[in-house]
Amino acid sequence: MAITRRYFLKAGGVALASFATPPSFLMRTALAQTASGRGTDRPILVAIFQRGAADGISMVVPFGDKHYSMARPQIAIPEPSRGEERAIDLDGFFGLHPSLESLKPIYDAGHLALVHAAGSPDSSRSHFDAQDYMESGSPGNKSVSDGWLNRYLQNTASSSSTPFRAVALSATLPRSLAGAAPTVAMQRAADFGIRAGQATPEIEEMFADVYKDTFAAVRKLRSVNPQQYSPSSGVQYPNSAFGQALLQIAQLVKSNLGMQVAFADIGGWDTHANQGAVRGQLANHLKEFGDGISALYRDLSDRMRNVVIVTMTEFGRAVRQNGSGGTDHGHASALFVVGGPVKGGKVYGQWPGLAPEQLHDGRDLALTTDFRTVFSEILTGHMGAPDVKNIFPGFKPAAPLRIL
Repeated sequence: MAITRRYFLKAGGVALASFATPPSFLMRTALAQTASGRGTDRPILVAIFQRGAADGISMVVPFGDKHYSMARPQIAIPEPSRGEERAIDLDGFFGLHPSLESLKPIYDAGHLALVHAAGSPDSSRSHFDAQDYMESGSPGNKSVSDGWLNRYLQNTASSSSTPFRAVALSATLPRSLAGAAPTVAMQRAADFGIRAGQATPEIEEMFADVYKDTFAAVRKLRSVNPQQYSPSSGVQYPNSAFGQALLQIAQLVKSNLGMQVAFADIGGWDTHANQGAVRGQLANHLKEFGDGISALYRDLSDRMRNVVIVTMTEFGRAVRQNGSGGTDHGHASALFVVGGPVKGGKVYGQWPGLAPEQLHDGRDLALTTDFRTVFSEILTGHMGAPDVKNIFPGFKPAAPLRIL
């Protein structure tokens, strides 16, 4: 989202400048100069939000629970056996949706961990409230104004931080990154800059005298030629906004611009009707989701030793299918954690069961892992946060999962 403001130039004239960056970046001009080539081994976190409430028990199928297929006569994913279009066996009890087959090699390599029955302890079924609580990192508390990722940035600030320390590949700044720490939001790296009609180098120089650090960042990004980026051989990202966001995250990582936190989201998970099983609406979204993460993992190659990808969704779906062949708003879901430091090849979390008496409110997958437990382990075990008491206010960590 571009914003437009007027500035008086040295020559005394007035020009209209449109910056293709969000207010949070423009209004904080006291940013550190971009350090060329520094921090190439720093830890990186990529956060992906599945907006709309993704169905965890279709993503990570509990085929070993006899109540699963009973609750979903038309949309259950068939248990693994010979033949195609069945769940991909993980451990004899859980399986991946077949549309997520591109993630199975990462699981087998020990770099994909799945956390089931995870999510927010707040029981809201409102997309708006549940997303807000997850991104603020404070379930049930609407008084928290900044996001959990921004609080991480505030609590781990460094003199070597660059303007690209935290980047959202989105039109507007996500709630997770909102706050006092400098952040950047952009849909396309190639568009990051100013637009003042036919902006000439002379005009840019005049603006640069006033906004030195902003322009240093613009020039640094231009120097890595965003338009010319080619993924590693054989890697193809989904031809979608989500795929392009992940492609640009890979470019920012490889460009050594000092990025530590990246954010992207993917919508389409509110499957109230015609959800489908191994084919259909949900399967299509899962393929885009899985293929995108797989492409990012393979594109970054050995750089994944310093990268952790974590996914999240505001809540899951009801266990029983509804009369429209879909699922209504639920409670717990499943999170994915990918990366070189991850102790993968395992489904983490306590399985609560799908028997009627085991369901939350008699209808939903019960929660056994608070999402903050997962995020906390990533921030302390990978991102160098000394603790999370200022990042997740009031949170009392449970027994660690030891994903890292």
